[in-house]
Amino acid sequence: MTKLEAPRALTVLAAAAVLLLGGCAMQPRPIEMGERRAAIATERTAITANQEALSGPVTLDEAMARALKYNLDYRLKRMEEVLAQRQLDLSQNDLLPQLTVAAGYAGRNNENGSSSRSLSTGAQSLVPSTSTDRDRVTGDLGLTWNVLDFGVSYFQSQQQADRVLVAQERRRKTVHQVMQQVRQAYWQAAGAEKLGSKIDVVVADARRALDDSRKIEQEKLMAPLEVLNYQRQLLDVIRQLEAINDELSQAKPQLASLMNLEPGTRFTIALPTALAAPTFRMPVDKMEETALMLRPELMEARYNERISVLETKKAITRLLPGLEFGIGQHYDSNSFLVNSNWRDAGLRVSFNLFNLINAQSIRANAQAQEELARQQHLAVSMAVLTQTHVALRDYTGRLRQYELSKDMDDVDQKFLGHVRNATRASATGKLQEVRAAASALTSELRLYQSYGAMQNAYGQMLSTLGLDPLPASIDSHDLSALRSAVGTMEARWADEVSKTQ
Repeated sequence: MTKLEAPRALTVLAAAAVLLLGGCAMQPRPIEMGERRAAIATERTAITANQEALSGPVTLDEAMARALKYNLDYRLKRMEEVLAQRQLDLSQNDLLPQLTVAAGYAGRNNENGSSSRSLSTGAQSLVPSTSTDRDRVTGDLGLTWNVLDFGVSYFQSQQQADRVLVAQERRRKTVHQVMQQVRQAYWQAAGAEKLGSKIDVVVADARRALDDSRKIEQEKLMAPLEVLNYQRQLLDVIRQLEAINDELSQAKPQLASLMNLEPGTRFTIALPTALAAPTFRMPVDKMEETALMLRPELMEARYNERISVLETKKAITRLLPGLEFGIGQHYDSNSFLVNSNWRDAGLRVSFNLFNLINAQSIRANAQAQEELARQQHLAVSMAVLTQTHVALRDYTGRLRQYELSKDMDDVDQKFLGHVRNATRASATGKLQEVRAAASALTSELRLYQSYGAMQNAYGQMLSTLGLDPLPASIDSHDLSALRSAVGTMEARWADEVSKTQ
């Protein structure tokens, strides 16, 4: 090594040492408060970005359409489906041969020379010589194709195609769940919209009656025990109404969350003119057949079973010998070569002898996975049949409770009318009116709650049967198209389940 080359080598070694030590000294870096604040502002903007503003009272179809377009859980499942499709596209590239391009440069500071020594005498037989230039440029273009890798990649690509279908079924399941939550939250919000102002009126009447009773107590116009008992009953009514009001106040925020509205957004519910009960007459045997045909969980189990079968085929393929074809074009600037450009081709067969030992275990493991997927499919089928019968009984019970609540509400509303007509300007008469109004409000609340529960059971019935809220394909995903599609499918399934055959 010359005097000039020694410092250069030391410099290179020092730089390499600094990089190595820098990598070893890497420490965890927590996110600072300033970064968190900036991220929060960005994230809050992104959550509700590019959303159409509400233009009027929210109908059930509008709420469902907004949930399908803007709900974050549903958007997450759609992105998972897109990711699965991208992974399928990537897996198909593995079916292609490998086409490799390489270029390089090599240089050294002295000659790459060598000599020979006689094995019999130990004497040098040739003078030192070289057959390589100090500086060389090389280039290679090669095409290789492994038949075994192709077979394995083929089955992997088929598996990934089935995983795309699994992602679609999971998206379907998420749609069913979100629509079920929207249906339940919508009718709770409708009850809150209908009863909120009425509760405020009755609470205000009760508080005025309570203030009047306190004046009576101060002026000693009634016996103390009678006044205190009266106040106690009024306070109990106020407590019950305030509890109902607190319960109702949570309904709209829940619906707003499902529609992905900004928290605190004010909106109104399009109240129905009548609380009509949907008709459900589908025979049980047809319900079972429909559920077994359409439920997304069962379709996912079927695809997983198919993936397990392909896994068995892939495991068996790996046991086969590997056959690899190769062809290439090469270049080397070495001036000592007779031919600086050349082509070559080859064929190579390889086999892992340990596969002979492990073949039985590999096959047994693959077949066990296949059998596991089959048993999971059967277990899901049994669960679906059970859920179908449970959902039917739940709907029947909720419908009966709704009809009873409707009768009770009719009685309480009539009773309130009679009490108001009979009320006299006395403390006890006012108490009876307040209690009757509170009872009528409670009955009306129970009516909306039972109707919402019945609608929820009806939606659960549709979901249990695997009836999709959206068609298989729609022309557009804007709100108007989604709203129309949801309404069309709702009417279609309502007609379907009302038939006796």
